Amino acid sequence: MIAQLTGKVLSLGVSWLVVDLSGMGLRVLCTPNSVSAVRVGEQVSLHTCLVVREDSLTLYGFETAAERDCFELVQTASGIGPRIAQAIVAVFGVEEFASAVLSGNTAAITRVPGIGPKGAAKLVLELKDKVGALAGSAQSLMTTPTAATLWRDQVAGGLESLGYSAKDAEAACDRVSDLVEADPAISVAVLLRTALRSLAK
Repeated sequence: MIAQLTGKVLSLGVSWLVVDLSGMGLRVLCTPNSVSAVRVGEQVSLHTCLVVREDSLTLYGFETAAERDCFELVQTASGIGPRIAQAIVAVFGVEEFASAVLSGNTAAITRVPGIGPKGAAKLVLELKDKVGALAGSAQSLMTTPTAATLWRDQVAGGLESLGYSAKDAEAACDRVSDLVEADPAISVAVLLRTALRSLAK
């Protein structure tokens, strides 16, 4: 199991990074929040989970061990694969997800693309006795500022990578644009998290 890696970012996209490990480039799938916090050429450390399938080996990366643990935990629920597990981490964060499960807040869980009311109820039923260890274990996300001229494309792209339509993504960007006007140095991670919350209203 590859549990953690540290290296220089060679390239990045909306939901992935290529990290240089002594001359070997590893492609790591990450949440849009994680990608938005780093730049090409910077050093990055990620907590990782290797998902093995018959036809692929896919490495998922997270800023904190708590996020990785949440990603792994939700996949123990029936019908939840790595794509939805990653979306859960991106939409909620660890503490908020644990709170939603413990309180049986299925309406909140349906904010995740790909999870309907029945799926949310099933997730709560299967994980309610398991998420206690996650509560209180989350660490703060990195908040590296991003140029205001780039934020809209990054936030919209991040939302679309999680399954939201281009129309919904643009509407969410409009709703957070006042935050950029108030603080041009605000990070994309903060904007994306706020945009995700606005889509749940």
